[in-house]
Amino acid sequence: MTDFQLHDETTAPEGSEELLARSRKQNGMIPGLHATMAEAPGLLEAYQQVHQLFLDSSFDKEELTVVWQSVNVEHACHYCVPAHTAIAHGMKVDSAITDALRDGTPLPEARLEALRTFTLAVVRDRGDVDEAGVQAFLDAGFTKRQVLEVVLGVSQKVMSNYTNHLARTPVDEPFRKFEWNGATVSA
Repeated sequence: MTDFQLHDETTAPEGSEELLARSRKQNGMIPGLHATMAEAPGLLEAYQQVHQLFLDSSFDKEELTVVWQSVNVEHACHYCVPAHTAIAHGMKVDSAITDALRDGTPLPEARLEALRTFTLAVVRDRGDVDEAGVQAFLDAGFTKRQVLEVVLGVSQKVMSNYTNHLARTPVDEPFRKFEWNGATVSA
Protein backbone atom coordinates (compact mmCIF):
# COMPACT_ATOMS: atom_id res chain seq x y z
CA MET A 1 0.00 0.00 0.00
CA THR A 2 1.21 3.49 -0.80
CA ASP A 3 2.11 5.48 2.28
CA PHE A 4 0.75 9.02 2.47
CA GLN A 5 2.44 11.56 4.70
CA LEU A 6 0.41 13.31 7.36
CA HIS A 7 1.50 16.89 6.78
CA ASP A 8 1.61 19.85 9.12
CA GLU A 9 2.46 23.47 8.39
CA THR A 10 6.20 22.68 8.28
CA THR A 11 6.05 19.73 5.84
CA ALA A 12 3.09 20.72 3.67
CA PRO A 13 3.55 21.33 -0.04
CA GLU A 14 3.34 24.93 -1.17
CA GLY A 15 -0.27 26.02 -1.12
CA SER A 16 -1.30 23.83 1.81
CA GLU A 17 0.48 25.63 4.67
CA GLU A 18 -2.19 28.27 5.21
CA LEU A 19 -4.97 25.74 4.75
CA LEU A 20 -3.49 23.57 7.50
CA ALA A 21 -3.00 26.60 9.75
CA ARG A 22 -6.71 27.41 9.26
CA SER A 23 -7.60 23.82 10.04
CA ARG A 24 -5.55 23.89 13.27
CA LYS A 25 -7.19 27.17 14.30
CA GLN A 26 -10.74 25.92 13.62
CA ASN A 27 -10.30 22.43 15.09
CA GLY A 28 -7.63 22.87 17.74
CA MET A 29 -5.61 20.30 15.78
CA ILE A 30 -4.98 19.24 12.21
CA PRO A 31 -7.31 16.33 11.57
CA GLY A 32 -5.62 13.41 9.83
CA LEU A 33 -7.92 13.86 6.84
CA HIS A 34 -6.66 17.42 6.33
CA ALA A 35 -3.07 16.36 6.96
CA THR A 36 -3.44 13.74 4.23
CA MET A 37 -5.29 15.97 1.78
CA ALA A 38 -2.53 18.59 2.13
CA GLU A 39 -0.48 16.54 -0.32
CA ALA A 40 -2.82 17.97 -3.00
CA PRO A 41 -3.49 21.61 -2.01
CA GLY A 42 -6.40 21.92 -4.43
CA LEU A 43 -8.17 18.96 -2.86
CA LEU A 44 -7.75 20.31 0.66
CA GLU A 45 -8.93 23.77 -0.37
CA ALA A 46 -11.93 22.35 -2.25
CA TYR A 47 -12.82 20.12 0.69
CA GLN A 48 -12.68 23.01 3.17
CA GLN A 49 -14.80 25.20 0.90
CA VAL A 50 -17.40 22.51 0.18
CA HIS A 51 -17.57 21.69 3.89
CA GLN A 52 -18.35 25.32 4.71
CA LEU A 53 -20.88 25.58 1.89
CA PHE A 54 -22.67 22.48 3.16
CA LEU A 55 -22.67 23.84 6.72
CA ASP A 56 -24.26 27.01 5.31
CA SER A 57 -26.96 25.05 3.44
CA SER A 58 -30.60 25.02 4.50
CA PHE A 59 -30.18 21.78 6.47
CA ASP A 60 -30.21 21.87 10.27
CA LYS A 61 -27.62 20.06 12.40
CA GLU A 62 -29.58 16.79 12.48
CA GLU A 63 -30.12 16.84 8.73
CA LEU A 64 -26.44 17.63 8.07
CA THR A 65 -25.55 14.64 10.23
CA VAL A 66 -27.96 12.37 8.36
CA VAL A 67 -26.46 13.28 4.99
CA TRP A 68 -22.85 13.02 6.18
CA GLN A 69 -23.25 9.74 8.03
CA SER A 70 -25.48 8.13 5.43
CA VAL A 71 -22.71 8.58 2.87
CA ASN A 72 -19.94 7.69 5.34
CA VAL A 73 -21.64 4.43 6.29
CA GLU A 74 -22.54 3.58 2.70
CA HIS A 75 -18.89 4.09 1.71
CA ALA A 76 -17.73 2.23 4.84
CA CYS A 77 -15.34 5.05 5.75
CA HIS A 78 -13.34 3.93 8.78
CA TYR A 79 -12.25 7.54 9.46
CA CYS A 80 -15.33 9.65 8.72
CA VAL A 81 -17.89 7.61 10.66
CA PRO A 82 -16.09 8.15 13.99
CA ALA A 83 -15.12 11.72 13.08
CA HIS A 84 -18.71 12.66 12.26
CA THR A 85 -19.96 10.88 15.36
CA ALA A 86 -17.72 13.20 17.38
CA ILE A 87 -18.88 16.19 15.33
CA ALA A 88 -22.53 15.24 15.91
CA HIS A 89 -21.90 14.98 19.66
CA GLY A 90 -20.29 18.42 19.57
CA MET A 91 -23.34 19.76 17.71
CA LYS A 92 -25.60 18.18 20.37
CA VAL A 93 -27.35 15.87 17.89
CA ASP A 94 -29.46 13.27 19.69
CA SER A 95 -27.46 10.06 20.13
CA ALA A 96 -30.51 8.07 18.94
CA ILE A 97 -29.88 9.63 15.51
CA THR A 98 -26.14 9.00 15.46
CA ASP A 99 -26.57 5.44 16.75
CA ALA A 100 -29.21 4.62 14.12
CA LEU A 101 -27.02 6.01 11.36
CA ARG A 102 -23.96 4.07 12.53
CA ASP A 103 -25.91 0.85 13.09
CA GLY A 104 -28.08 1.00 9.97
CA THR A 105 -31.27 0.89 12.03
CA PRO A 106 -34.39 3.06 11.55
CA LEU A 107 -34.09 6.72 12.46
CA PRO A 108 -36.41 8.08 15.17
CA GLU A 109 -38.25 10.43 12.77
CA ALA A 110 -39.85 9.59 9.42
CA ARG A 111 -38.60 12.86 7.91
CA LEU A 112 -34.98 12.03 8.75
CA GLU A 113 -35.46 8.51 7.40
CA ALA A 114 -36.71 10.05 4.14
CA LEU A 115 -33.53 12.14 4.02
CA ARG A 116 -31.36 9.06 4.55
CA THR A 117 -33.29 7.12 1.91
CA PHE A 118 -32.94 9.93 -0.62
CA THR A 119 -29.24 10.47 0.15
CA LEU A 120 -28.55 6.77 -0.32
CA ALA A 121 -30.50 6.80 -3.59
CA VAL A 122 -28.35 9.69 -4.84
CA VAL A 123 -25.19 7.76 -3.95
CA ARG A 124 -26.29 4.34 -5.17
CA ASP A 125 -27.93 5.60 -8.36
CA ARG A 126 -25.14 8.09 -9.07
CA GLY A 127 -27.64 10.93 -9.02
CA ASP A 128 -30.06 9.25 -11.40
CA VAL A 129 -32.84 8.98 -8.82
CA ASP A 130 -36.21 8.11 -10.31
CA GLU A 131 -39.12 10.55 -10.14
CA ALA A 132 -40.83 8.53 -7.38
CA GLY A 133 -37.71 8.80 -5.21
CA VAL A 134 -37.47 12.56 -5.70
CA GLN A 135 -41.19 12.99 -5.06
CA ALA A 136 -41.04 10.94 -1.84
CA PHE A 137 -38.28 13.26 -0.63
CA LEU A 138 -40.34 16.35 -1.50
CA ASP A 139 -43.45 14.80 0.07
CA ALA A 140 -41.49 14.37 3.31
CA GLY A 141 -41.27 18.17 3.52
CA PHE A 142 -37.98 18.83 1.76
CA THR A 143 -37.50 21.28 -1.10
CA LYS A 144 -36.02 21.25 -4.59
CA ARG A 145 -33.16 23.31 -3.18
CA GLN A 146 -32.50 20.51 -0.70
CA VAL A 147 -32.51 17.93 -3.49
CA LEU A 148 -29.46 19.74 -4.84
CA GLU A 149 -27.96 20.40 -1.41
CA VAL A 150 -27.84 16.63 -0.90
CA VAL A 151 -25.61 16.56 -4.00
CA LEU A 152 -23.39 19.15 -2.28
CA GLY A 153 -23.11 16.99 0.85
CA VAL A 154 -22.44 13.85 -1.17
CA SER A 155 -19.70 15.72 -3.05
CA GLN A 156 -17.99 16.63 0.22
CA LYS A 157 -18.13 13.06 1.45
CA VAL A 158 -16.82 11.60 -1.81
CA MET A 159 -13.70 13.74 -1.39
CA SER A 160 -13.12 12.65 2.19
CA ASN A 161 -14.23 9.01 2.00
CA TYR A 162 -12.21 8.27 -1.12
CA THR A 163 -9.13 10.00 0.30
CA ASN A 164 -9.40 7.96 3.49
CA HIS A 165 -9.77 4.71 1.57
CA LEU A 166 -6.76 5.43 -0.64
CA ALA A 167 -4.54 6.72 2.17
CA ARG A 168 -5.79 4.52 5.01
CA THR A 169 -5.89 7.68 7.12
CA PRO A 170 -5.41 6.79 10.79
CA VAL A 171 -8.31 7.74 13.05
CA ASP A 172 -7.37 10.73 15.21
CA GLU A 173 -7.14 10.19 18.96
CA PRO A 174 -10.20 12.36 19.81
CA PHE A 175 -12.34 10.21 17.46
CA ARG A 176 -11.08 6.78 18.54
CA LYS A 177 -13.72 6.35 21.22
CA PHE A 178 -16.25 6.38 18.35
CA GLU A 179 -14.44 3.80 16.19
CA TRP A 180 -16.73 1.93 13.86
CA ASN A 181 -16.51 -1.49 12.28
CA GLY A 182 -19.32 -1.27 9.77
CA ALA A 183 -23.04 -1.61 9.37
CA THR A 184 -25.38 -2.63 6.63
CA VAL A 185 -27.91 -0.01 5.57
CA SER A 186 -30.86 -1.30 3.62
CA ALA A 187 -32.80 1.94 3.14
